[in-house]
Amino acid sequence: MASVAVCPGSFDPITIGHLNIISRAAKLFDRVIVVVMVNSRKKGMFTPDERMDFIRRSITGLDNVEVDYYDGLLADYAQRKGAVAIVKGLRVLSDYEDEFKQALTNKRLAKDIETIFLVTDTEYMFLSSSVVKEVGSLGGEIDDFVPPEIKDDIIKRIRER
Repeated sequence: MASVAVCPGSFDPITIGHLNIISRAAKLFDRVIVVVMVNSRKKGMFTPDERMDFIRRSITGLDNVEVDYYDGLLADYAQRKGAVAIVKGLRVLSDYEDEFKQALTNKRLAKDIETIFLVTDTEYMFLSSSVVKEVGSLGGEIDDFVPPEIKDDIIKRIRER
C-alpha cells in the first residue's frame, strides 16, 4: 500500500520555503497531497484557484505531488484521502505552539494519522507568505522568496492593490 501524506496550508502565495518542505515530504512518502486550506484568521490576496495554480506551476518535477483544495476539517480530509501523515513545516519556535495544538486536535479527530513536523532549512526560516506580500508591496525584490514561475503573477497582483 502506498503511503500518502497531506501537506496543508493557506499558500497565499506559495514560497520557496513551502517548496522546501513539500520537496522533502515527497522523498518520504509515495504520494503527497498539497492542500490549500481556508484560514479564517487570514484574508487572502489570491483565490484558492490561483493558489492551486501557483502550486502546480511550482512543483514541476515532483511527480508524486498533487494539489487540491478543501474548506473543512483537515482531519476529515486526511482520512478521506487515506493519509498516514499530515506534514507541517516549522520555521521558528513561535510556530511550534500553534502547530502543536493543531496536531493534538487532529490526533483526537483522526487517531490513525500522525503529524510530522519538518524544520525548514535555515535559509528559509524568516520566510512567509506575509513577508513576500509586505516586501513586494513596498517595492522590494521577491526573486529569492518565490518560485520564478509565479513571481510575475504575484508582483502584478501586489501592484493592483
